[in-house]
Amino acid sequence: MKQITLTLLALISIFQISFAQKKEVPNGWHLLSYEKDSFYGIDLNRAYQFLKEKNKKSTPVIVAVLDSGVDTTHEDLKNILWKNTKEIPGNGIDDDKDGYIDDVYGWNFLGNKNGENIKKTSDEKSRVYYSLKSKYQDKELDTNKMSFEEKYLYKSWVRSSKEMKVSSEEQANIAYIEVVLRSLKKHDKIVREEMGKEEYTVEELEKFTPTTDAGKRAKMGVLQILKIFGVEGQTKNTEIIGEVEEYVEGKKATFEAAEKEPENFRAEIVKDNYNNIQDKYYGNGDVMASTPKHGTHVSGIIAAERNNGIGMNGVADNVKIMAIRAVPDGDEYDKDIALGIIYAVDHGAKVINMSFGKGYSPEKKWVDSAIQYAAAHDVLLLHAAGNDSKNIDENENYPNPFSFYTGKRAENFITVGASSDPKISGSLTASFSNYGKNTVDVFAPGDKIYATVPTKNQYANLQGTSMATPVVAGIAALIRSYYPELTAVQVKAIIEQSAIVYDETVTIFIPGTKEKTSLKELCKTGGLVNAFAAVKLADNFKTTDKKPAIPKKKKK
Repeated sequence: MKQITLTLLALISIFQISFAQKKEVPNGWHLLSYEKDSFYGIDLNRAYQFLKEKNKKSTPVIVAVLDSGVDTTHEDLKNILWKNTKEIPGNGIDDDKDGYIDDVYGWNFLGNKNGENIKKTSDEKSRVYYSLKSKYQDKELDTNKMSFEEKYLYKSWVRSSKEMKVSSEEQANIAYIEVVLRSLKKHDKIVREEMGKEEYTVEELEKFTPTTDAGKRAKMGVLQILKIFGVEGQTKNTEIIGEVEEYVEGKKATFEAAEKEPENFRAEIVKDNYNNIQDKYYGNGDVMASTPKHGTHVSGIIAAERNNGIGMNGVADNVKIMAIRAVPDGDEYDKDIALGIIYAVDHGAKVINMSFGKGYSPEKKWVDSAIQYAAAHDVLLLHAAGNDSKNIDENENYPNPFSFYTGKRAENFITVGASSDPKISGSLTASFSNYGKNTVDVFAPGDKIYATVPTKNQYANLQGTSMATPVVAGIAALIRSYYPELTAVQVKAIIEQSAIVYDETVTIFIPGTKEKTSLKELCKTGGLVNAFAAVKLADNFKTTDKKPAIPKKKKK
């Protein structure tokens, strides 16, 4: 047992994205300010106070959430959802003649017209490996004779063939985690029976006094395992077990994929011609489908109804969320993302949030074309940097703003890393966040972010660059709402150039390490987004300029 424990201790970092918290912080800490509240949030209250003092009025802004789906019934979201007023719900007719039937709240690209939906799918690495295996494996090939497109695919396949191999250490680690998971579930069952309820927080368990010896042993067993995983406070037993189960299942699926091609649920359910980007009118209007947790949380961060006395406050106060389901449990498909972007643009979105990512993009040219389409229609895109504690200057993370053919950077695209608060993690950076001096633009709060989740109007803390990105999307929407004359490129410049740079007095670790650094070594701007600074800059901006003239920034 000692060996297992030691192995698990070495694997704590795996679960930091979901659980690890050193200290309780208030719900909504990401909206606070260091000056007033001693938390490294985005200083949102002062932003709204500034707008009020300036007597600024807002106009509605549509924000598209390309994600896993959105709970359209949630108490904090139902009033801020975009609705296609040209579409009559449930009549089975394409009333607005856009090619999409009953797209009332948006569109689901992961389903079919019979109402069936993809829940799980494979990772892109496996899809690349198996789709190109017969073409490239054991073949003598001259890359000098390949076209640019084929050379790209060949290099992707070579990398995938190496990464498909599973080490014995990886398998042993998962086996250890499975042992601990079984023990956790056994103890959890006894605790639930003793407490008389199915859900409890770590804090509740710590205060609970069991009446039986079995209950006392079970309580101790659960707490010991949670300590190994770094879990504290308001995290629920169901969240912990669910996250560990999901992680184990995902890893085992990866192991199986090394030996056998994963099932193609897309071909079975969606049945589109995947290789034809013009075959685009597939899917259905069910934006909730079966997996809306992630997208619901993201939507709440951006725009949950403010000051309604319930739940939490989103960043932006005059937003309509357009739900586009394009991210399954597994890697998204390039085609769905490209068409999702185009759908959002065509239906009036001015900001698009993309809290997803993957290491392969076989049809990158489709996504790049969609990004260019968004740029031509003055739409700003925001994308999560990823959660692998990696430098994405050196490790691929898609989609990215760099053109497939030219390498030129799209000017309407912001890549977001996740910050934390030293009170949470001991660092201004979140331990899980990807970074990149040339690829990541800004950092934003993404650790222990409290927001909406599906089913019975619930809320939860989640972690990831997925949570940091909608914080920035919210700021972008706020600026576009109160300063509608500003273009997407101008809003990007304002967000980036108003980011706060902190000096060496603030502890900043390279994510995944305890090595001290500065944000200027981790992202282009070297800064943390700030709503107050952004709206002040927007207010002083001259619309005749392409980019705002920024006075020399003071360090904090």
